[in-house]
Amino acid sequence: MAQPRNYTQEYIQLKEQIIKHYYKPALQYYAEQVPARPGDRKASYLWPLCALFEAYQVGALVETGAKDVEQTFGIIRKYYDPRAPAAGYASYPPELGGGDRFYDDNQWIGITAMRQYETSRDPKWLKAATGIYRFMMTGLDTVSGGGLYWQEGDTRTKNTCSNGPGILLALQLYKATGNRGYLKTATSLYQWVNHWLRTPLGLYYDHLNVKEQRVDKRVYSYNTGTMLEANVLFYEITRNATYLTAAQKMAADADTYFLKNQELKDNFWFNAVLLRGFLRLWRVDGDARYLEAFRAAIDHAIAHKTPQGLIGKDGRSQNLVPQGGMLELLAQMAVLQKQGVLK
Repeated sequence: MAQPRNYTQEYIQLKEQIIKHYYKPALQYYAEQVPARPGDRKASYLWPLCALFEAYQVGALVETGAKDVEQTFGIIRKYYDPRAPAAGYASYPPELGGGDRFYDDNQWIGITAMRQYETSRDPKWLKAATGIYRFMMTGLDTVSGGGLYWQEGDTRTKNTCSNGPGILLALQLYKATGNRGYLKTATSLYQWVNHWLRTPLGLYYDHLNVKEQRVDKRVYSYNTGTMLEANVLFYEITRNATYLTAAQKMAADADTYFLKNQELKDNFWFNAVLLRGFLRLWRVDGDARYLEAFRAAIDHAIAHKTPQGLIGKDGRSQNLVPQGGMLELLAQMAVLQKQGVLK
């Protein structure tokens, strides 16, 4: 019988390869691709750092004393852009030319900051998250009945990937502060997403083209992941069983759609967000079957490493986002293994 994988060891090994291949000590930024492609900029965009920030936040639970969260947030701070109407994080560092600001990039940082606050109670994390909430709310209007845009200044689309994490951030802030304004925001966004972007199966479409009132029907695992976790959070706050029932049905449908054939259906980081939803549900109902399904799919992925020790198909340029996503997946598996949930 094969020995079970040591997920802590897998996490540490991948982390070492990410730092070796992507981190640029002289510049003190990460690179976007390995190997670099023609036209790549000097530093990565913000999104890969969102992936690493969350991965390291989870990884700190298995690698005692690691300083990766603080170091990564220090790099993220270099993307800070204080311009009106509210300060937020730009897609590219202002000192290197700056970039557009995306509501979802900011929300992922806010969500992770709140996870840090929940464990440390350090007020700096709450301050960071409330600042991101203020920026996020500048993307809200009443067009199409509400909802958040995806990109600042671009009023073409409202996306599940900007509204789902917006719900999570608002609920986290409500749980931390008791301010019912946050709960009101979360409820409004939740109703908007379900009105426009819920699929007949109970998963979630990508976005609404506001001007054409046309829905982009692509289905990604991270969109379902945020809405799954949102339902469980709503249940934890309200004890309304309707939310839990919806979460359990969504989990079953997501398992069938995204984890069939024991393979991860899309970007590893998208799957990391989906796993967060499954984990939140498991902590409430104790049903670990979806965690085992994820484990099988992760094992399949990490059995195929590149010669550089990264995860993905050999011969392709490897983007940092899915590497950060796999790092989080391994960290989550390591935590579950440490807790005895997975052997």
